[in-house]
Amino acid sequence: MIDNKFFVIDSHCHIYPEKIASKAVEHTDNFYGVKSNEKGTVSELLKCNDDCGIDISIVQSVATTPKQVASINRFISEEVKKSNGRLVGLGTLHPDSDNIGEDVKYIKQLGLKGVKLHPDIQGFKIDDYRCLKIYELCEKENLPILMHTGDNRYDNSNPNRLLPILEIYTELTVIGAHFGGYSIWDEASKLLSGHKNLFVDCSSSFFKLSDQEILTIIRRYGVDRVLFGTDFPMWSPKKELERFLSLDLNNKEKEQILSLNAKKVFGI
Repeated sequence: MIDNKFFVIDSHCHIYPEKIASKAVEHTDNFYGVKSNEKGTVSELLKCNDDCGIDISIVQSVATTPKQVASINRFISEEVKKSNGRLVGLGTLHPDSDNIGEDVKYIKQLGLKGVKLHPDIQGFKIDDYRCLKIYELCEKENLPILMHTGDNRYDNSNPNRLLPILEIYTELTVIGAHFGGYSIWDEASKLLSGHKNLFVDCSSSFFKLSDQEILTIIRRYGVDRVLFGTDFPMWSPKKELERFLSLDLNNKEKEQILSLNAKKVFGI
């Protein structure tokens, strides 16, 4: 157990059913050219959390086809119900679904607290017309969207795609994963900061950034706009939390990022 006196919410965790976890993790590893630290199962996540004092994980998975949407949302909901409050779930949507309205309704019925989208893996651009119904309904139903953002290999989820959505759907809360721009962190934070409907998480960023770069990005967005996240199972929650706690932030700022912002965004 690390020396952690804070209540901690990990706002970015992926979980998979036991039978497919290894295959799902391998697929993601191949996509990013990394080797995940953990196994991607609920039992592994809870064990990791026990080891470092993470209290709640926001869990999600991504539908790569429309037919996966309902089953993934059921899986996430079932794991949340079994967790005794240790998990909070996000649903998934797909822009090619025949009835996005019914998918959103089902997410609400299941008690899920938001939606996860991954434009690069799901194969769409953030500002694609197919996605507008998703944004419209999530804005109406007060469902925040945790969205993968950024990748210098593609032009699906970079700031130029996200900016018009933030400016059109002004009551939609978006959490831009990976400081708003995976692999383009500095550029993204300069372009995206200042939007009242945007939060960001710090997941899958520490491995490439110095402490000073991390602090600069946090200050740019504001401590009231940043959520702690580990991107489990890709990275070790313990090591990610240790790195965050070592940053030159005061206790009030750390508390804001480790739990208060997530409580506000997800209604915890």
